[in-house]
Amino acid sequence: MSNSKPKSNKKNHNKYRKDKPWDTDDIDHWKIECWDEEKGDKLVGGHLLEESSFATLFPKYREAYLRQIWPVVTKSLDQHKISCELNLVEGSMTVRTTKKTSDPYIILKARDLLKLLARSIPVAQALKILQDDYQCDIVKIGGLVRSKERFVKRRQRLVGPDGATLKALELLTGCFILVQGNTVSIMGDSYKGLKQARQVVVDCMNNIHPVYNIKRLMIQKELAKDPKLANEDWSRFLPKFEKKNVPRKKPAEKKEKKTYTPFPPAQTPRKVDLQLDTGEYFVSERMRKAKELVTKKIDARTKSEKKRAERDEALETVPEKKRKLHSSRQVDNNVEPDLSKLKANLAKKKATTESNINNFVA
Repeated sequence: MSNSKPKSNKKNHNKYRKDKPWDTDDIDHWKIECWDEEKGDKLVGGHLLEESSFATLFPKYREAYLRQIWPVVTKSLDQHKISCELNLVEGSMTVRTTKKTSDPYIILKARDLLKLLARSIPVAQALKILQDDYQCDIVKIGGLVRSKERFVKRRQRLVGPDGATLKALELLTGCFILVQGNTVSIMGDSYKGLKQARQVVVDCMNNIHPVYNIKRLMIQKELAKDPKLANEDWSRFLPKFEKKNVPRKKPAEKKEKKTYTPFPPAQTPRKVDLQLDTGEYFVSERMRKAKELVTKKIDARTKSEKKRAERDEALETVPEKKRKLHSSRQVDNNVEPDLSKLKANLAKKKATTESNINNFVA
């Protein structure tokens, strides 16, 4: 028997974790390094091996705007050695790499640029996505709410009165947000801001008002300024909003259920059946019409008598109005008129009119 120890099949991973002299503590691994050819950034072999391309469709109403700004887009992409094409027949935009393209990630940035332009973002804002420190996110909100009316109301709730809610979100998250149709486009220079903005949008579509999230973000922003609270739990400072059961309208009174019978209800009699029961069916057509005419006359007579009685009753109830003559208009027929006074009044009126005419002529 040999005293040698049996060999274990365990792998020794420490031999793969060798010291890396170039990896020091002062290096920020999360920092995004910009691609700069002047500093020596270049591909192995000098160029890309394969051509990559992306195409995006755009709506009809964006055609006029895209035709207007396409020279600006082409000029910006040429600086990064990317070719672009605007196809108005198919309604699509295409970007592809060239033999001179050195940055391998710029084609994905160009793809995002096309998406943002198709979602109605202004070209000045959309071109910022070509920078290395800018990212974008397009949230599809069309399928989050079933009812069209609820979807429109919640989308308007996200925008707020005169865009106030959206502006507050932009200030808190540091992102540019645009609500257009069934999508929400978000652009920013930090992944944290993009994540916060997306969460607010999704919560709004799930019937959580954006004001609650805005309050939460404001408190978080103030807490982040204090270095003492950097490694502490913030849950005790953040507000907790609980859902309240709003009392709904009471349902209408339920009708009492009728007793179930397997037999169907009795059939309603037809007009012919009723005539057969009364014996009218066997009477000639002429006699039947004469009978109908007599019944109509009797009904008309009873109605007229009823209306006449109502009119007579109304006349009896109305009191008679007594005419009262005004004291100045009361005339005593027994007193004879004084002719001398009448003549004097007429002469006086005549004299006044003549004097007025003479004054006017003079």
